[in-house]
Amino acid sequence: MEFEPVIGMEIHTELATKSKIFCGCSTTFGSPPNTQVCPVCLGMPGVLPVLNKKALEYTIRTAIALNCKISEITSFDRKNYYYPDLPKNYQISQNYACLGYDGWIEIPCGDQRKKVGINNVHLEEDAGKNYHPETPVGEEYSLVDLNRAGMPLIEIVSAPDMHSSPDALAYMTTLKNLLQYLEVSDCKMQEGHLRFEVNISVRPKGSDQLGTRVEIKNLNSMKTAIKCIEHEIERQSEILETGEKVLQETRLWDEPSGSTRAMRSKEVAQDYRYFPEPDLVKVLITTPWQEKIKSNLPELQEAKKKRFIKEHELPEYDANILTSSKPLADYFEKCVKIHPNAKGISNWIMTELMRELNNREMEPDECPITPGHLASLIKMIDQGTISGKIAKQVFPEMLDSGKLPEEIVREKGWLQISDEEEILKIVNQVLEENSDTVKTILAGKDKAIGFLVGQVMKISRGKANPGIVNRILRQKIKSMQP
Repeated sequence: MEFEPVIGMEIHTELATKSKIFCGCSTTFGSPPNTQVCPVCLGMPGVLPVLNKKALEYTIRTAIALNCKISEITSFDRKNYYYPDLPKNYQISQNYACLGYDGWIEIPCGDQRKKVGINNVHLEEDAGKNYHPETPVGEEYSLVDLNRAGMPLIEIVSAPDMHSSPDALAYMTTLKNLLQYLEVSDCKMQEGHLRFEVNISVRPKGSDQLGTRVEIKNLNSMKTAIKCIEHEIERQSEILETGEKVLQETRLWDEPSGSTRAMRSKEVAQDYRYFPEPDLVKVLITTPWQEKIKSNLPELQEAKKKRFIKEHELPEYDANILTSSKPLADYFEKCVKIHPNAKGISNWIMTELMRELNNREMEPDECPITPGHLASLIKMIDQGTISGKIAKQVFPEMLDSGKLPEEIVREKGWLQISDEEEILKIVNQVLEENSDTVKTILAGKDKAIGFLVGQVMKISRGKANPGIVNRILRQKIKSMQP
């Protein structure tokens, strides 16, 4: 029997506000544990939350961009559960009046596009973080860092409209891209700013009935989410093929074994005992307020792509790749402001830079090669200071050392040779050593001149100016014609 997966996702993203959702504590990442806390985010008795207006507006902005209906009146609720990194023993979230609902987003699906429904978009506070140091057996303990407690968090809940791991990857990538373009989050997964939960079931192909759902929590990368989905499709399909039933449960990904493992049973839905948050008033989201937020949306991907084609005269292919993520588009624009060779910069970004970013799982703004570094390198090529071949040797040096290209070229002695007399000496040597190739060119096979150019570049260790080499070679060979 053939089976079909049914996938829904819950995506959590921390908002790029300077302060937490209900207090004035900083949201800066990487501070020492428990240094960005106050009585409010520590859940001390008697404290009162004050809603961060910017966090609310970022959530409305996201809901609008996801084609959601916006609640005219929204409110907050208490979600009650105990966990060591949740000092209040409840989380302030939204359950009864989410900010946005009944939306959708389009994702690429082969040559087509498909809609994935958005069940709701709501705003809540994040919990802290537990650390489990490696200790001898019998001496285990955990540490709690509450710097993250109270961070403003958007949860985006999709409909179960995805039916393959490529669908899920396209959804995650598209949503991450949109959140970055909206400037509501940097979506840095390595800092926990974008996290995934997968809901997946399997059913006989052609059936319209949903199977038993399994939830996989706490996924901090797209690669891990895809591994989970593919493993669960296989695991659940095998269970159904034997005539057994899939258990409704929450599972975790176990990286060493490359499989999911049970965390807790969910035969009965967990009762969080939601009730309205008594310390926060309801919020009226007026139509003028919505229109103001909508009119102030940043330039989104499609508009930026069209502008790149028109303003920088780029091919559509280049514009598609450069705008595939906002950090990449920003990197390109910073480069062009320093050195206005848009096509040259585009070529280097799409080949050398993107390969290294992918290998290192790094965002452009984290790369040691800054826009200034790359623009300077391409400027040196355009000015004839170095050849393209030398530039490809400079690039990894910049990546490893963070040094400017001018500094590396000076240290390595890689300045391009443009002295015609010096190049002529090398050309004469190459012509003398490759007389058979010269005869071939004189016989009309002009393409063979590329071999001679290569020999000159080899002897000069890539430093000879290719344009001058070509010109002198052709002049010398022309003078040899009978």
